[in-house]
Amino acid sequence: MSAAAPSPLSVVGTEPLERQGEVLTDAALTFLAELHHRFTPRRDELLARRAERRAEIARTGTLDFLPETARIRDDPDWRVAPAPPALEDRRVEITGPTDRKMTINALNSGAKVWLADFEDASAPTWANVIGGQLNLIDAYERRIDFTSPEGKSYALRPAEELATVVARPRGWHLDERHLRTADGRAVPGALVDFGLYFFHNAHRLLAQGKGPYFYLPKTESHQEARLWNDVFVFAQDYTGVPQGTIRATVLIETITAAYEMDEILYELRDHASGLNAGRWDYLFSIIKNFRDAGPGFVLPDRNAVTMTAPFMRAYTELLVRTCHKRGAHAIGGMAAFIPSRRDPEVNAVAFDKVRADKDREANDGFDGSWVAHPDLVPVARASFDAVLGDRPHQKDRLREDVRVTAAELIDVASLDAKPTTHGLRNAVQVGIRYIEAWLRGLGAVAIFNLMEDAATAEISRSQIWQWVNAGVVFENGEKATAELVRKVAAEELAAIREELGEDAFAAGAWGQAHDLLLKVALDEDYTEFLTLPAYELLH
Repeated sequence: MSAAAPSPLSVVGTEPLERQGEVLTDAALTFLAELHHRFTPRRDELLARRAERRAEIARTGTLDFLPETARIRDDPDWRVAPAPPALEDRRVEITGPTDRKMTINALNSGAKVWLADFEDASAPTWANVIGGQLNLIDAYERRIDFTSPEGKSYALRPAEELATVVARPRGWHLDERHLRTADGRAVPGALVDFGLYFFHNAHRLLAQGKGPYFYLPKTESHQEARLWNDVFVFAQDYTGVPQGTIRATVLIETITAAYEMDEILYELRDHASGLNAGRWDYLFSIIKNFRDAGPGFVLPDRNAVTMTAPFMRAYTELLVRTCHKRGAHAIGGMAAFIPSRRDPEVNAVAFDKVRADKDREANDGFDGSWVAHPDLVPVARASFDAVLGDRPHQKDRLREDVRVTAAELIDVASLDAKPTTHGLRNAVQVGIRYIEAWLRGLGAVAIFNLMEDAATAEISRSQIWQWVNAGVVFENGEKATAELVRKVAAEELAAIREELGEDAFAAGAWGQAHDLLLKVALDEDYTEFLTLPAYELLH
């Protein structure tokens, strides 16, 4: 007896949006239902495996390269598929959400690639989920424009000047509560974001000489990469797209994935195009996994953990070596500074820091890097132009000088810096301000001249949790306690009220943001992802 056909999907819990039917066609919903039916059970198993692995780390206090996959790491001969022409040169990539203005600005930015973000830079309101898909379709059809409230108009440049889109779906852990099966089961957000973008745009992109390209976030193991690869194979067969058309770049932004870079590329090898070094989520992952492993894993203020820290150097140099050994692109981290047109002195200092960071990446062998603002595109491009010249990448630089041990990747204790009271206050400030914006539907938020996304809030609340639970004593003799955190949070909330005024404060979600930060920073049971309880409050 053959299996029953997947149940059709229903939109629940939200009012229909204008033009929603252009995205949620019967054919697209049938495709999503197939993806859900075939792959959600495996997704569930892999999420359970994450919990098991975390328990193993809690028991052993360490991580190592997997003995059962040594043959993959030791085999010198396999390579990922050659990059398609549109992804050969990735020297500058700009990131940002898929709202209408950002879609135009990112495509016009002069960057080689735009990471069109349905994940950490986008709060998953229904309007953002569906509107982002519409904006990308409209961009490919060249029917997108935007006029600001001030009357400034935005339109696309000629096609040959536009960035190549690499879309980032949500991570495996998040469901889309507004799309459900007949029995009420929510479809994973990753399958919704991937499925709608691929279904509507794969053939359209092929006709333009490009393809459906993706960034894969929050990956924790090569088994999760294997699941994505199986999704890709099925999707291409289902839509009649040639196998190997999809290309995926995996963010190595979890500590467990850092031990499986070879294996992740191997699982995706016919669809792989590179790995990326995601800094904030990587630090968040270290805290999450080693949160009860003792004082040797207590991180200092987030801004004190630079990419030159020994364990961060080990991670990035291993990434470059692994990618180039396998013929894949190595993409560097984010320059999150937001230039101010009113403060040239601040800009000069920040540009120098960005330039030094991008110079380091280019000289270490990276093939490209991320920026968060169009004004930083020329700065990053200059760093990579100086090393690459007219070459599209430097994959021929194999970095055979790099030798990284398992212990070096988690040598947090090698840091000299310590947590400070200023770091605590900054974590509270940024956490409250970001969560408040997220609850209003904004995922990319400028805070203190930096473009922050959900990874920022994760590292902020995780550091507070870690410092309190480790009983950290700050430089002024104060101990990190729940009472101190509540005191600082109350002071910061009062300062925000004074800064905004009563009316603007009341119109925001400041009380909810304050309460949620304290909950996920101080609860005895560590919340796996801040966005899970936050999603329950998102309207």
